[in-house]
Amino acid sequence: MFWRVTKTVLILPGTVLVYVPLLIHYLTGGWPFGGPVGGVVAWSVAVILAVPALALAATTMRLFVDQGKGTPAPWDPPTKLVVSGPYRYVRNPMLTSVMVFIIAEATVLNSLALLGWAVVFFGLNTVYFIFSEEPALERRFGSVYLHYKVAVPRWVPNLRPYQAPDSA
Repeated sequence: MFWRVTKTVLILPGTVLVYVPLLIHYLTGGWPFGGPVGGVVAWSVAVILAVPALALAATTMRLFVDQGKGTPAPWDPPTKLVVSGPYRYVRNPMLTSVMVFIIAEATVLNSLALLGWAVVFFGLNTVYFIFSEEPALERRFGSVYLHYKVAVPRWVPNLRPYQAPDSA
């Protein structure tokens, strides 16, 4: 399982959080080729955003591995529906963590281009979730997922945690 997760992290978050931002920042003339940017306030805000984002990402990935018996990768998805932890409040907490981390990167690097990347990435994922991932989850998990989908929002967290029908 370690190598399955490592491969997933290097490919998915690696591309979104490291490779694409480096390319964007390079193409816009920024660091790492000109030195780090951002003052104390920018770094402080970035850390305040990045630390919980990384903790949320680690938590959601661990839930996928331990409870879902899979990874976040579309080619190696969980075999069991994960509806605990942060998933009790919002259907896509993993993507929320990625978005917050990209915003942290944009803040510390003072990069509107990276902020634009966050918007594009969010839009692409919204389309992907609506037209690909959610229909696939409906086919794989049936009425259990449909109930969850109705009760738990895609992006804006509920204030009350989700209660599965059999645990209510």
